Amino acid sequence: MLKTTALFLLLFGSALAADQHLLYVANPGTRNYVQYGGVGLTVFDMDNGYKFLRRIPLWDAPPAGKEPENVKGIVASARTGRIYVSSLNRMIAVDAISGKRIWDKTYEGGCDRMAISPDGKTLYVPQLEGPNWHVVDATNGNVVATIETKSGSHNTIYADDGSKVYLAGLKSTSLSVVDPKTRKVVSTVGPFDNVIRPFTVNGSNTLVFVNINGLLGFEVGDIKSGKMLHKVEVQGYKQGEVKRHGCPAHGVALTPDEKELWLADCANSSIHIFDAAVMPPKQVQSLKARDCVGWMSFSMDGKVAFSSTGEVFDSTSKKLLASLKDEEGHDVQSEKMLDITVSNGKVVRAGNQFGVGKKK
Repeated sequence: MLKTTALFLLLFGSALAADQHLLYVANPGTRNYVQYGGVGLTVFDMDNGYKFLRRIPLWDAPPAGKEPENVKGIVASARTGRIYVSSLNRMIAVDAISGKRIWDKTYEGGCDRMAISPDGKTLYVPQLEGPNWHVVDATNGNVVATIETKSGSHNTIYADDGSKVYLAGLKSTSLSVVDPKTRKVVSTVGPFDNVIRPFTVNGSNTLVFVNINGLLGFEVGDIKSGKMLHKVEVQGYKQGEVKRHGCPAHGVALTPDEKELWLADCANSSIHIFDAAVMPPKQVQSLKARDCVGWMSFSMDGKVAFSSTGEVFDSTSKKLLASLKDEEGHDVQSEKMLDITVSNGKVVRAGNQFGVGKKK
């Protein structure tokens, strides 16, 4: 008991009444490249220069001669204090504070980037580019329903108000919208000009911003009418060859106040910033990153932007605040990360791997 208490105080501070802001990064979160952070959940102290705090083991070591599976998604719930991480074939639930493994399940057809309901009870888990999404009981990991879209299931967003679940597949130019009460597809948005890759939505569930194959930029869709509204291309940059994903812009995020949209650019190792207060959004600035940018997201308060390159930027000044490094001083890169707020030894707020808008 003494050792456990000492470890807790070391990791989460002796002033337990004060909020602590932590960044959880799932590794290997850029394909299976273990050189960028190793294997497991790496935790960083956002209040102390993003200092490395600890590593939480996830799955057991792979058999000899086999490489670890790359992480496909990460979600968390403040209601339960749990973090869920998916890999190519399985998903695991761990306690965010203790790191204790709660359950570990494999799923037919594998797993991709999932989403969790606001009440923390339900997970929507896409098969690995398959025909279906599994609806999973977050308590125990059991599948309770299956939704077939035949779209190459890939990315998932659960609306903050719990009213909708958005399903995007690698083989479809349209976004499926599910009613979580009936677990049925009730509408679609699109078609867009090519198949949908990463996407995000605004807080009022009226607009969706999608990356598509073949476009260094994004398209905007009207969720209510289902129509594609705008195509926005990055100016002043060429698409070039990309290291991964086969998609020029693989990552799009709204600031929580929805004033800006940040776009990933792999070939140019850049982040392009757009004024999202106007429609269509207008390109206003670009930032240089240290490597191929394959994902973008924001802290819950919107003060910082997280790049998959392991770089953290101030959302206002656009200055680089930190470059993540693990306990051995190696650069950490991951497309699967989110922030968590801890108070009095409990998770009180949990962020989102997607840069979704929060303006109602």
